[in-house]
Amino acid sequence: MEKLKGPGIPTVATCGWRALLLPQLNRQSLYVYGSEVAVEKECIKQLQSGIFVIHPFSLMRSYYIMAMMAITFLNLIGIPMEIAFLDATSGLAWEGFNVFSDTLFLIDVALNFRMGFIVEDSEEAVLDIKRIRLNYLRTWFIPDVIAAFPIGYILLFAGLHYHNDDNPSKTNKVMRILMFVRIISLIRLARVSRLVRFFNEVEKVSNANLEVVRLFFRVLSLFMMIFLLCHWNGCIQYFVPMLEEFPTDCWVRRGNLMNATVIEKYSWGVFRALSQMIALSYGSEDAPTNYIEMWIVMVSMVSGCLMYTVLVANATAMIVNVDPASKEYKSKMSHLEHYMTFMKLPPELQLRITTYYQARYGGKWFDEKDIMDTVSSALKEQILTVMCSKLLRKVPMFHSLDESFIRAVLCKLEYEVFQAADVVVREGVPGNRMYFIEHGQVLMESDSYEKELCDGDYFAETCMLTKGKHLATVTSLTDCQCFTLSHANLQKALEGFPDLKKDFDKLALLSTDCGSV
Repeated sequence: MEKLKGPGIPTVATCGWRALLLPQLNRQSLYVYGSEVAVEKECIKQLQSGIFVIHPFSLMRSYYIMAMMAITFLNLIGIPMEIAFLDATSGLAWEGFNVFSDTLFLIDVALNFRMGFIVEDSEEAVLDIKRIRLNYLRTWFIPDVIAAFPIGYILLFAGLHYHNDDNPSKTNKVMRILMFVRIISLIRLARVSRLVRFFNEVEKVSNANLEVVRLFFRVLSLFMMIFLLCHWNGCIQYFVPMLEEFPTDCWVRRGNLMNATVIEKYSWGVFRALSQMIALSYGSEDAPTNYIEMWIVMVSMVSGCLMYTVLVANATAMIVNVDPASKEYKSKMSHLEHYMTFMKLPPELQLRITTYYQARYGGKWFDEKDIMDTVSSALKEQILTVMCSKLLRKVPMFHSLDESFIRAVLCKLEYEVFQAADVVVREGVPGNRMYFIEHGQVLMESDSYEKELCDGDYFAETCMLTKGKHLATVTSLTDCQCFTLSHANLQKALEGFPDLKKDFDKLALLSTDCGSV
């Protein structure tokens, strides 16, 4: 964005930390604003406003989303483990992390009042403070405030009071308060909604255009959600018996796990949860001994069914969307095979047709005509220039011609593929097009001579001009990809160039009916 220069206009390089608040060039910003120049104008507009607003396409927003996504995921893992397994002995490090997380989420609530947003319908970036505040208050303010409630501070102060108090009665009261607050801290699991929002925003602000990158984010978010579901279920498996002070018939007491390490208790809890969720007998040989355990098992089974449904649905959608060109090719080949069988074509011909499709499309199906019709004329010219401009320039009749005419001719070229042993043109047959060999090898032969042509060569140029008869037969020796230019298409290209049309008419009169093939 260093192009932001001009008299009286601050540049990105000179505005220091404020550059982090400005929109960056990525696929979403280019889509919204239309061009790099428009993005630069947006930067100038924001710099001149002098208001602290984080642009939705800014570098700070990108880093902020990544950091908040990591912190949120760690919270969603750590909070259930702390409540279920640590028994008010989480230690100063974990309490410090809780306080840090709560502080960060409180700051996040404040920052959201200065965080620009995108209007989905109009694809507009909103940077007006009043509209930002109103939008946030109407949408995510209440869920964010609930998720950011500073439970970590309460636990820290209560824990310090508990450790410093020697009065047994007060200690018991503090213990009950701690247990109550730890249960209330489950509301922080509402931060899972933030995780989903952050994942959706990561794809928007990334510069990735490849489908494989978008697929990676979808797979990662899916597996993170499944992992969290299994993790929470495993923590609940141990947490509920702990609330009941481990009755004699609970699975924890039967396994003598009350004094086990946190890793051991967590491992057995997750193992039991997975056994119930995927409907296996491991870990659940004994029937539930009370109605609470029965409800836990039923909830695990239902959540497992939901997990299966989400996993299968997402996996199916991702498989369907992966490499659509190859799937379309396979579908076309299936229709072709049914057609050849129905028409009772001989096996040799069926094999040649199948081989042609493989040589022509290479295992992927693209509607080239539709693609060329949907891109702009400028892009179409650039595509064809890259593909066959060098081929056209090798023909003497196109040397030193106007560049605009060359572009007009390029747009009239057609793509053809010939298999080995195919007869491209026959001697004595009238022709109306010339051929440019992009890749492959052909044999030109007549009664008096033979000649091999390969990549970059051309033939039948005189027949294209005069629509005369071919003097030689041309047979492809290998699979051959060619571009062709017909007499009719040449005339269409010449319509806007009357002087060149006269020159080509003279050239046609000077040529023989069968010219050099």
